[in-house]
Amino acid sequence: MRSQRPTRQQELELLRTMIDGDNAAWRVFHARYDRLIYRCIRKVTQSFSSVLRSEDEREIYGNLIVQLLSRDKRKLRSYDPTRGSRLGTWLGLLATHAAYDYLRAMRREVPSVPLAEAACKEDDCSSPFETVQQRQRSEIVGEIVGQLSNKDRQFVRLYFNRGLSPEAVADAMNISIKTVYSKKHKIQHRLEGIVAAQLAA
Repeated sequence: MRSQRPTRQQELELLRTMIDGDNAAWRVFHARYDRLIYRCIRKVTQSFSSVLRSEDEREIYGNLIVQLLSRDKRKLRSYDPTRGSRLGTWLGLLATHAAYDYLRAMRREVPSVPLAEAACKEDDCSSPFETVQQRQRSEIVGEIVGQLSNKDRQFVRLYFNRGLSPEAVADAMNISIKTVYSKKHKIQHRLEGIVAAQLAA
């Protein structure tokens, strides 16, 4: 038997307690809306089943939850019932947008595989020497990235691998735009310096 649809008052009360950080409210949220959110995500991703996996759907879901929690739950606080949408409808729309954002980020990926596995295609290089050099560079970068902190590895994945905008990275990591630019230059300088030194050797 299907559970009764919550009233608007119940939705608003759930939202209020979620914003207050009530763990029980978040459990209710997951029980009530997870299936709907995943259903909306799959409506977008099903056309890309050849390149997306279930892990991607979970990552899209995770990105959405991060959006809801970031910046003192600003996204949650932005829900306006006076616009006519039920909470579930609004969450479904956010899930759909999160899925499309993920697909757009995938299109912008350079390289299109994880940084540690990046390698130059032979037809992109003008000589076998350059092919070997690029592969060596990728292996070195992979080793260096593995030595970074969890936070910095997350930053590399979001900013350099995914090609997300500074605003999106700040949102996902709950940091300021200024910190994004600072991290970018610090990590980039470190990687370039070590790679150059090792290749020269």
